[in-house]
Amino acid sequence: MHNDTLTPAAPAWQAQALCAETGADFFFPEPGSSVREAKRICAMCDMRPACLEYALEHDERFGVWGGLSEKERLTLRRTSR
Repeated sequence: MHNDTLTPAAPAWQAQALCAETGADFFFPEPGSSVREAKRICAMCDMRPACLEYALEHDERFGVWGGLSEKERLTLRRTSR
């Protein structure tokens, strides 16, 4: 019996995001490392609102998404309730 595994397609905004042109190292740094460079890249990205919305909807717990760190997204979740 042959079972094909379907992988969900990435959202359309991801292909247009500036992070797609850089490395994941900026957006998923080692614990305690700076996220300044990731935030600088996010600040220039037109896809930032869609990225942040995606991260909040999918409860992304790691990395910089939509220009916000894990702690900043957690704070945003708590204050928006």
